[in-house]
Amino acid sequence: MKRIIERELEEWKKSQRRKPLILRGLRQVGKTWSVKVFGSRNFEETVVVDLEKNPAWRAVFESDLNVHRILADLEILTGKKIRSGKTLLFIDEIQASPRAIAALRYFYEEMPDLHVIAAGSLLEFALKDIPIPVGRVQFMRMYPLCFAEYLEAVGNAEAASIVLSPPGPLSRTVHDYLLEELRKYFFVGGMPESVKAYVDTGSLRESFTVHRELVETYRMDFAKYAPHADKLCLNSVFTTLSRNVGRQIKYAHLAEGYSNPTLKKAFELLCLAGVVHRIPSVNPAGLPLGATASPGIFKVIMADIGLMQSLSGMSVELEYAQADLLQVYRGAMAEQFVGQEMLIAQQGGLYYWDRQAKNSTAEVDFLAVRKGVVHPVEVKSSASGSLKSLHLFLKSYADSGNGMVFSTRQYAELPDKRISFIPLYFAMSATMSGQNMMI
Repeated sequence: MKRIIERELEEWKKSQRRKPLILRGLRQVGKTWSVKVFGSRNFEETVVVDLEKNPAWRAVFESDLNVHRILADLEILTGKKIRSGKTLLFIDEIQASPRAIAALRYFYEEMPDLHVIAAGSLLEFALKDIPIPVGRVQFMRMYPLCFAEYLEAVGNAEAASIVLSPPGPLSRTVHDYLLEELRKYFFVGGMPESVKAYVDTGSLRESFTVHRELVETYRMDFAKYAPHADKLCLNSVFTTLSRNVGRQIKYAHLAEGYSNPTLKKAFELLCLAGVVHRIPSVNPAGLPLGATASPGIFKVIMADIGLMQSLSGMSVELEYAQADLLQVYRGAMAEQFVGQEMLIAQQGGLYYWDRQAKNSTAEVDFLAVRKGVVHPVEVKSSASGSLKSLHLFLKSYADSGNGMVFSTRQYAELPDKRISFIPLYFAMSATMSGQNMMI
């Protein structure tokens, strides 16, 4: 599978300001595979130091943090020579050794020409307890396959190129084809093993089996997330969140029989693990949007749309047969999809607008920042005249960019209303914060 992150890794390799890289992301999202592919294509040698598979190797980092001594020991253990400019040193499952994480700063300070990448499962939990020196390491986040990567994986590179291009009119035939592929993606999702199962067998059922296995893996991980947390509470909150994508979250409604502090802790642990993403309400009057993020008013999306459908327990037969993708699971699947694509396009910063006024129900699904301008984003099938919240936003914030309405309609612009109707499959390219991506 070709991944967008491979190009980002290539840019990191060439950068004059390169530092040791910590690759973050959900468990089984493809971090190890992508780094090995990147290493095989760009270096003479890739030295993999897996600290979970080889627990005895953790001792290399336990005495001093002299990088020359560390490298000499690793060369003996791996049987490979580690040379600056020629070798990629990949420390996998680095969360198993906090001292190895601490050593990354010394690789930067003492051997800046050596290419070093670290990755791991549940890495966020290790990092929160370890001081990472500012300016000594870089971070990069990896997500499940986006729709374009999925299209590439199923063998249609041309379609992938189209959905990563700037939005515009397409023929009805191509439009309908992309919507039908998007319907499949709604249920297969973007977890690499699930996509591979579907590609290998052509069976959605096989990908559903993978989803169930992944969900069970994450639930087993709850013991690692927080040994003293209430596992039943975590399980309940995990499931409830999957059924409430697109809705404002109230802790008291996440599970019965638990106090708000217990529910809040469970929610924050799931966010830290990367299986859930918080989307705060913000004031769009100024940038950065995160500066006004509300701690108590927020929505969520799940890490992956395929995992969402599995966790929610929705009737797949019923929902897959919906004629309009915007009606699948009460519209929540479409909002999850747009949010998931925007999370990548907006480089991890995802927000929405909820009008804070008495008796007001005005809300805009997402906000996209493009070239320093905030654009309101809605996921709807409605005609422009019924988009009350979007019109209110555009009137209230005259300096904002044009509104984007993602739907199953073909591309159309309404300049007099400052609104563009954009097909769902363009969600990433339409909201890209920087230059357009390529696979």
